[in-house]
Amino acid sequence: MLLRDLDYELPSELIAQRPLDRRDESKLLVFERASGEIRQRRFSDLPAELHGELVVVNDTRVVPARLRLRKATGGQVEVLLLEALGAGEWEALARPSRKLRAGQRLGPVEFLEELGEGRWRIALEGEPAGEVPLPPYIHEKLDDAERYQTVFAEQLGSAAAPTAGLHFTPELLERLDVERVTLHIGLDTFRPVAVDDLDCHQLHGERYEVSPASWERIKVAERVLAVGTTSVRVLETLARGFPLRGRTELFVQPPFEFERVNALLTNFHLPRSTLLALVMAFAGVEQTRELYQLAIAERYRFYSFGDAMLVL
Repeated sequence: MLLRDLDYELPSELIAQRPLDRRDESKLLVFERASGEIRQRRFSDLPAELHGELVVVNDTRVVPARLRLRKATGGQVEVLLLEALGAGEWEALARPSRKLRAGQRLGPVEFLEELGEGRWRIALEGEPAGEVPLPPYIHEKLDDAERYQTVFAEQLGSAAAPTAGLHFTPELLERLDVERVTLHIGLDTFRPVAVDDLDCHQLHGERYEVSPASWERIKVAERVLAVGTTSVRVLETLARGFPLRGRTELFVQPPFEFERVNALLTNFHLPRSTLLALVMAFAGVEQTRELYQLAIAERYRFYSFGDAMLVL
């Protein structure tokens, strides 16, 4: 797959800047792969669109990971915590990075080792106490930081929310058969593909964990609906014989043989992103392009706080 295959034009006014007042009032574009049928629904209609699928959600919780620091000279440095490394150390993004030095300390952060591409190994004093890190395309302040957490978020460790899960309410979850996995979202959520041939793009590993009881249920389920691309990566990693806890570097792009995921619930993703490549692998390249063009024509809301798509 080539980078240009992931391009599309999106009017900027369709980038959702805030969540809807009620999570499940977002639009839901439904696509049946077998028949090619397309339906336009509300997210609250999700139970009526399913046929006994086990719904697998990612229960990661976003860390208050955006730290705004100030140098003695008055200059500002922003640090985004990406992944806990243990013993108070983190992998982080820092900007501006070029003038930072190993051994330098700013507030609760000591810069230990430069890792390249703006990444650093740092030591953090105490627990993270910054802001919830909204994506760079969201320019409006979020009044309630919990709106960038799913209602089932429990396991603290992500640099971003698994946004397909933001549409669920507790009442809607009660109408579904739900199982949980955990994948802590890291650097690649913020890093666009920068090579022409996707085979040359390397994913940074992300930590995941699934309980033995959860995996047993998922293994024997007749049909599985993965909520979000992060859940897909966990399930397809385990389906290939990897342990229940570890790191995954699985890069899903066309062509790809899905061994455990039968249906996908996902938001509308950025062009030139690995997330869009995953959706194309599941729904079909041309089919995904057509669905995105329909969503644009129908004024769907895109990206993290936007509307959703269900691929059956």
